[in-house]
Amino acid sequence: MQSIASADMDLNQLEAFLTAQTKKQGGITSDQAAVIAKFWKNHRIKIHDSLINQSRWDNVLKNMNWRVDLKSQSRHVDQINTPVAIVEMELGKNGQVSFLLLRHF
Repeated sequence: MQSIASADMDLNQLEAFLTAQTKKQGGITSDQAAVIAKFWKNHRIKIHDSLINQSRWDNVLKNMNWRVDLKSQSRHVDQINTPVAIVEMELGKNGQVSFLLLRHF
C-alpha cells in the first residue's frame, strides 16, 4: 500500500502493479489484489490529501492575486505614470490564515 500511495497511482498503474505483485513468488493473491484495488479506488483522495498534509512543514500558499497599476499622483512629476506591481498572497498554517501585501516600485 505504501508504494501505491507514494506513487499516487491511477487505476491503470494500480492494475499493472497489482498484477505484477500477484505473479511474484511470495506475492499477494488475486483476492488480496481485488481488496487492495477496491480500497484504493474508494480512499485514494483521502490518502493523497493526508500524505500532503503530513509533508508540510511551514505556511501554504492558499491564494494569490496580482495587478499592475500606474501612479496617477505623486509628489514628484517624474514618478507619475510609472508602473507599480501589487501582489497579494494569502498564506495559511494549521488552519490559520494570514494576508501579506507586497508592493514593488
